[in-house]
Amino acid sequence: MNNIRCLIVDDEPVAQRIITSYLADIPNFELVGTCLHAIDAIEILNNSKIDLMFLDIEMPKLKGLDFLRVLSHPPKVIITTAYREYALESYELDVIDYLLKPISFDRFFKAISKFLKSQPNNQNNESIPQQEKKEPVLYVRSERKTIKINQDKILFIESMNNYIIIHLADSSHIVYSSLGEFTKKLNQSFLRIHKSFVVNKNHIQSFNKEVVDIGDKQLPIGKTYKEIVSKF
Repeated sequence: MNNIRCLIVDDEPVAQRIITSYLADIPNFELVGTCLHAIDAIEILNNSKIDLMFLDIEMPKLKGLDFLRVLSHPPKVIITTAYREYALESYELDVIDYLLKPISFDRFFKAISKFLKSQPNNQNNESIPQQEKKEPVLYVRSERKTIKINQDKILFIESMNNYIIIHLADSSHIVYSSLGEFTKKLNQSFLRIHKSFVVNKNHIQSFNKEVVDIGDKQLPIGKTYKEIVSKF
């Protein structure tokens, strides 16, 4: 199968690096180039075959959607932006998906799946099972860095006001997120046992009606979660 040739057009170097790292984890996707401005992308589009373009909206010189309108034969496009208000306008231009920054890997992969399903005869769908067999990873922002975390290595997650703490055996990471919102990104190995705690079931050493032992910690079981834990 031929590689899917991709182009990133985004004036934020951090966003470029994140998308580049995500693409590296998906088989058969090839990054042809990156551009900080839409105008810079014209030469690449004129001289190279591009199957999929990741396009930011708010960029200097020429905004992403205005750029998309002037292309006579644009490739398939996934929008990557920090602004919600352009979603309807974008879909009217027949984009594949609209990703809001910061972009999580699971949301990115859903967009890739939409792209693959849009291909004639779904000829590229064989890429999907290969990716699903990879390590279940999350990309989180902590201390001004984007960090790759293997979900299997997470012991438990703790809520702390508007933040969560992701506890691993040898480290922890503070992330700006609610526990409920972050839980949506987790796989089926995780169980909520308290309003402030979500645990990885694979790391539970023992439990009773009151507490769960995980790692070197003893975590309380909330009243409303006792029945759920008892069925584990």
